[in-house]
Amino acid sequence: MVELLRTNDIVLLSVIELVLKESSIHYFLADTQMSSIGFAEALQRRILVPQAQVIKARRLLVEAGLMEPPVAPA
Repeated sequence: MVELLRTNDIVLLSVIELVLKESSIHYFLADTQMSSIGFAEALQRRILVPQAQVIKARRLLVEAGLMEPPVAPA
């Protein structure tokens, strides 16, 4: 699994989950338990996707305006 993004914005997380589900992209929402026991501001939730689906997932989220395009290495 590869980290796609991390955020504390629960609305953004919900929309991203919907986009990934509709596109049949498997994902894992990490750190949800830590966020619920008082570390919400310090520890962001992470969305992880399988390596084989990273490019497709990033493309979908960029097209939906939910994340910035990846920056090419200099």
